Amino acid sequence: MNRKQICSVTMRLVQFCRHGDASGVRIGVEHAEGQGVIDLKAFDISMPSTMKEFLEMGERGIECAQRALSSGRCMVAWSDLKLLAPVTSPEKVVCVGMNYRDHCLEQNAPIPEEPVIFSKFPSSITGPYDEITLPVNSNEVDWEVEMAFVIGRRGKHIKEEDALSHIVGFTVANDVSARDWQMQRNGKQWLLGKTFDTFCPLGPALVSPGMLKDVHKLGIRCLVNGAVVQESNTDQMIFKTEKVVAWVSQFVTLNPGDVFLTGTPPGVVCVSEAPCVPPGEI
Repeated sequence: MNRKQICSVTMRLVQFCRHGDASGVRIGVEHAEGQGVIDLKAFDISMPSTMKEFLEMGERGIECAQRALSSGRCMVAWSDLKLLAPVTSPEKVVCVGMNYRDHCLEQNAPIPEEPVIFSKFPSSITGPYDEITLPVNSNEVDWEVEMAFVIGRRGKHIKEEDALSHIVGFTVANDVSARDWQMQRNGKQWLLGKTFDTFCPLGPALVSPGMLKDVHKLGIRCLVNGAVVQESNTDQMIFKTEKVVAWVSQFVTLNPGDVFLTGTPPGVVCVSEAPCVPPGEI
């Protein structure tokens, strides 16, 4: 299987554990008819237990997932499992700031001429349905829904036209942010305000590029207590996926499992003309 064939693969990869066995992390591929998840290690004992290790296998891992999906064997019912973040303990969590035109307008901010890159610690990642822990030393916690993607192939100085061949899948993230620590403290460096434990809910699935007609024409929204607070489209992204991969890979080697968050649309609590408010007042 060559890289072009891998880019055309259609599957949804997940990490999960069975109820009552939180330490038993497994990799799965969602059954096409929605009946559950196929346990890859049960299908092939040589498969690893974590997504990062699976991605490091490269084409062999993807081929095994395809065979498992075609077989329909080793199915785990949805009622018997808990979905985890699709990637845990990546080497990097790379984020892009101010990357939606409509968000820049909301913030009365100029359109960036180059990608604005920052990071979160990998320990901030939590599952898609896990609770977010509000830190005792912040009263200004905010939400940021983002399209995310995960690197599947190692690369440095990647060309824009080759970027998609380095991506194994797309998912959803919340770049939870403590605005007081981001904008007022820590010398106004963003890191601490972005990287509290549980401040990066991720998932539930890695959707292969072959399942998406155009990743830059996708609806994106965030709901809080059932109410829509953010809603836009990825066509508002200033720097597209390919540009982001090419830009960041000038500086660092990208490795399988690296997570990218691509920016947030308007609708955050903290805007330039209105100060952040404590969570209890939202």
